[in-house]
Amino acid sequence: MEYVGFIFGIFGLLAFVELSSLKQRIRTLEEQLATTKGTPAHEARRDLQRLAVSCVGKQVVLELKEDCEDTDIISCGNTKHGSNTILDADHEWLLVRVDTPKGAKEKLLRLSSLQRISIVRE
Repeated sequence: MEYVGFIFGIFGLLAFVELSSLKQRIRTLEEQLATTKGTPAHEARRDLQRLAVSCVGKQVVLELKEDCEDTDIISCGNTKHGSNTILDADHEWLLVRVDTPKGAKEKLLRLSSLQRISIVRE
C-alpha cells in the first residue's frame, strides 16, 4: 500500500512541474502578444480586415499565403474564366463565392491566410 501512495506522490509532483512550466509559457506568450500590438504586422492585418469588410458584395482577386493555397481560388477564381465574390467578412473569417466553369462554390477562409485583396475593375 505504501508503494501506491509513493507512485501517486510522484505523479502529483510531475503534474505540478508540468503545470508550472505551462504557466510560464502562457506568461511568455502574453508578453509577446502585448509587444506585437502596434507593429506594422498588426496594422497590416487591421487594414486587411477593413478592406475585406468594405468589399462585401464585390468581385476581388485574392492572393493567399504559400502555406494556405486553395486550388479553386488560384486556378478558377483569380482568372478571366471565374471570379471571387466576398459574401461576408468579419475580424477572423471571410466567406467567398468562387465562380468556376463548373459552377459556384462557397469557401470559408481565415483572414490570416490572406496576403492581399485586390478589387476587380469592371
